[in-house]
Amino acid sequence: MRRNMARTALVGSQARWAVSALFFANGLVVGSWAPKLPAMMARLGIGESVAGLLVLALGIGSVCLMPVFGGLVARRGSAHAVKLAAALFTPSLIWISLAPTAWAAAMTVLAFGGLIGGMDVAMNANAIAVERARRRAIMSSCHGFWSLGGLTGAGLGGMAIQTLGELTHAVIVTLAVAIVLTLAFPHLLHDNPAGEHRHQPLRLPRTPLPYLIGVMALACMIPEGAILDWAAVYLQREMGASLAVAGWGFAACAGTMAVMRFLGDGIRGRFGAVRTLCTSALIAMAGLALAALAPVPWAAIAGFGLAGIGIANMVPIAFSAAGNVPGLAHGIGLSVVTTMGYSGILLAPGSIGFLAEHASFSVIYLGLSLLLLVPLTLSRLARTADFTEAG
Repeated sequence: MRRNMARTALVGSQARWAVSALFFANGLVVGSWAPKLPAMMARLGIGESVAGLLVLALGIGSVCLMPVFGGLVARRGSAHAVKLAAALFTPSLIWISLAPTAWAAAMTVLAFGGLIGGMDVAMNANAIAVERARRRAIMSSCHGFWSLGGLTGAGLGGMAIQTLGELTHAVIVTLAVAIVLTLAFPHLLHDNPAGEHRHQPLRLPRTPLPYLIGVMALACMIPEGAILDWAAVYLQREMGASLAVAGWGFAACAGTMAVMRFLGDGIRGRFGAVRTLCTSALIAMAGLALAALAPVPWAAIAGFGLAGIGIANMVPIAFSAAGNVPGLAHGIGLSVVTTMGYSGILLAPGSIGFLAEHASFSVIYLGLSLLLLVPLTLSRLARTADFTEAG
C-alpha cells in the first residue's frame, strides 16, 4: 500500500514537471517571435501596416484552432492532443524564417498562430488532468513557467538574431524546444476521456456555465493586453516619461505576474479559488486605478506592478474552473474559455487604440479597472476550480 502510494506520488510529480516543461517550451517560442517580427519586416521589406496584418493573422489562426484541439482533447485525451500540437509547433519559427514573400509569411504565421492556440488548449487540459490526479493546484505555476519561457525567448532572441542571423536563431530555438519535448513527452500524464465524453459530438456546449466563465476570462485578459500594448505609450506621451522609463510599465506587470504565478497554487490551495479570485480582482482594480490616477511615471509603474499581482492568477483559476465544469468534457469547456479569453488580447489593442483617439489613456485604464467588476461579480463560478467542488 505504502509502496503504491509512493509510486503514484512519483508519477504525479513527473507528470507535473513534464507539463510545466511544455508551458516553458511554448512560452520560449512565443517569446522568440517578438524580436523576429522586426527582423522579418526588414527582410521582406514590409511596413507597419502589413506587419499589423501578420499579427492579426497570428491571432485569427490561434482562435480558429482552439476549438478543434478542444474536441481532440475530448475524444483522444490531452496527452495525444498536446503531443500532436507540440510536434507541429516546434519547427514553426523555421518556416517563418524561410518565407520568401509577405503572402508566404502570412500563411506560415497563420499556421503558427493556430498551433499556438491548439497547444495552449491541450497543455492547459493536461495541467487540469494533473491537478485532478494530484488533487492539488498546479495551473498558476504552469503559467509561471510560460512567463519564464516568454521572458527568456524575448530577452535572448534579439541578441541572437542580431549576432547569428534570423534563420540560425530559429534553428537554435527549434533544437532547444525539441530537447525539452523529448525529455517531457515520456512523463506526460495520459488521461483517457470518460466513456460518456469519448463519443460526445463536437459541438458548442449547451450549458451557459462555460460561456460565463469565458466572459470572466475575457474581462481578466483585456487589461493584461492593454498593459502589454499601451503602457509604454501612456507613460511616454501622457506622463512625459523617457523611452527607457516607459518600458518599465509592462516590465513591472510581467515581473510581478511571473512571481505571483509561482506562488498562486499555494494561495489557491489555502484560501480557495473563489476567495483568491475576488482578492486578485480587487488588487488588480486598485493597481489599474493607481496607474490611471498617478501624478508621476514611477507611481504609474508601481500601479502596473500592483495590477500584475492581481491579474496573475485570475486566468489560471478561470481555466481550471472551465476544465472542471460538471458533465462537460474538459477539453470542450476549456476551448470555449480560452477562445473567448484570448480574443480579448486579440481585440483589445485595436479597440483601445481607437478609444485613445477620443479619450486619454488615464481614462481608459480607469475604465479597465471597472471592467474587473465582471470577474468579481462572477467569482462564484470559480468554485469548480476547487477539488472539493469539481470532484
